[in-house]
Amino acid sequence: MSVPVAIGDLQEALEGFGAGYLLSNSEGRVKAVTVEPEVSDDGMLMVRDPGGGSRRNVAANPVVTLLFPPLQERGYTLLVDGTASVEGDDVRVTPSGAVLHRPAAHADGPVEGDGGCGHDCAPVG
Repeated sequence: MSVPVAIGDLQEALEGFGAGYLLSNSEGRVKAVTVEPEVSDDGMLMVRDPGGGSRRNVAANPVVTLLFPPLQERGYTLLVDGTASVEGDDVRVTPSGAVLHRPAAHADGPVEGDGGCGHDCAPVG
């Protein structure tokens, strides 16, 4: 089950998650590093100093994904796809799409804190 998240709602969606992972790719290998991006006023995500390997990957291939695992069992994962650029020690991500996702098999009942909307609802707001 995937529920689209409007780019303008990313700040609010991120409030329901902890640290995430920046997934970058170069030469066929995915690199994952723990990050806590900040949403800027223009809707971009700033990842502070993800490390030299991630910066090199972004410079070689700007397509990235930010993955935020659920904080509770069988909850939704937030996935944010985007295009990144290196800015000094940081990486700036321009989001192109975002979804809240969980396997259909995990939709066996309401998720705590879902606003009372039911087992496959993932409201933002």
